[in-house]
Amino acid sequence: MADGRLQGRKVAVLATDGFEQVELTKPVEALKEAGAEVHIVAPKGGEIQGFNHHDKGDKVRVDRELSQASAQDYDGLVLPGGVINPDQLRLEEKAIDFIRHFVREEKPIAAICHGPWTLIDAGAVDGRKMTSWPSLKTDLRNAGAEWVDQEVVTDAGLVTSRNPDDLPAFCAKMVEEFAEGRHAGRTGRGAEAGGRDETRPTV
Repeated sequence: MADGRLQGRKVAVLATDGFEQVELTKPVEALKEAGAEVHIVAPKGGEIQGFNHHDKGDKVRVDRELSQASAQDYDGLVLPGGVINPDQLRLEEKAIDFIRHFVREEKPIAAICHGPWTLIDAGAVDGRKMTSWPSLKTDLRNAGAEWVDQEVVTDAGLVTSRNPDDLPAFCAKMVEEFAEGRHAGRTGRGAEAGGRDETRPTV
């Protein structure tokens, strides 16, 4: 049953081909159940291909093409995992800029599994406590994050989890943080510097 905690809130789910299916569908279900309006945002229109681990899953309809989506319209952001999905998004400057808006405006972000990878490029992890799929641990620590091995970690509006097994805890904490709204003081130092990497100024 809908609980209405996110009534009137609009949430973007940023993904592309290769997303881990359940890491998109379960958060979307939880958000809608809480009353949120949810849009799938992707670099291309039409549909994007989901995966169940290494096997192709279902395709999901894109609600907003990235070039036509305004991050200002959304109150929260979800970043699903899947190995291919975040790797592709990291190459899309518009995707990184979209994420960067949520960091700068201190809006809640929920990222699971490989999803936190794109947060590095958006300058969102320096000084943040978080988790992820284990293979991202070194990258996140090198970018300044405090990486911990827990099913769900919350750091002032940034919600992260490790894998699909963590989805119940991830979704519950995501709804809770999105209901709270903006979190002052959560901006990563890289985002304040305006770039992917403080040692590499963007043009």
